[in-house]
Amino acid sequence: MSDKAKDPVPEPAPYENPTLELNRPRSSMLESDDDLDLDQRSFESRSAGAYDGPTDPIHRPEMPVAPGSYEEPEPVAAVPPKVRRGTLDLGLLILRLAVGGIMIVHGLQKLTGWWDGPGLDGFEALVEGAGYRYSEILAIVGAIGEIAAGALLVLGLMTPLAAAAVVAIMINAVLFKHHLEPGLQYFAAEQSGVEFEVLLGAAAVAIVLTGPGRIAVDGARGWATRPFIGSFVALLLGVAGGVCLWLFVR
Repeated sequence: MSDKAKDPVPEPAPYENPTLELNRPRSSMLESDDDLDLDQRSFESRSAGAYDGPTDPIHRPEMPVAPGSYEEPEPVAAVPPKVRRGTLDLGLLILRLAVGGIMIVHGLQKLTGWWDGPGLDGFEALVEGAGYRYSEILAIVGAIGEIAAGALLVLGLMTPLAAAAVVAIMINAVLFKHHLEPGLQYFAAEQSGVEFEVLLGAAAVAIVLTGPGRIAVDGARGWATRPFIGSFVALLLGVAGGVCLWLFVR
């Protein structure tokens, strides 16, 4: 026997023979559709969107709520629609300018004697003749009060109080004329007619109840465009002040 027959034939290495199947154990991982146990019908049903959903609802335990730990949410207030006022503010401005301008002119007549006015001395004599006490002080206060109330009405500043002061002055003016000549005399053409005073007083009452409007210094305030309780209070103060001045200062 030759040496070649005696030598064992070496086994080829795996990388020298690419067709050689490696002897390795089969993987336990799923490698095909058969291993997943899927068929064509299951794919069709899933692609069609068939889904049964969970059979049992999810159970969520209810947590106990401690007393006072939960507060009801406050309701959101609805935004009121914007109100169209049209020419209302312009009309209130004209009314204020008319009443305020008249009060300024009459106050200057009494204080300075301008425009054929009585002046301070003549006004003091009228106050004293009507039976008022402290005629000197009342003459000065009355003249300055008319000017101040008129100026505030023109500006639209502290309007309810200014208009209430005009109401008090007009009440005393009507009572004063009635004192000079008793009896009801209404028309201004008569010697003690109160037509003019009643008209000014009614206009002042209207300004107290409606407010000055938006064309005023107080135009941004709520009570200037939506007056309510404060206007009634100011009007009652004006009426009470006028009546008390006539009853307790004479």
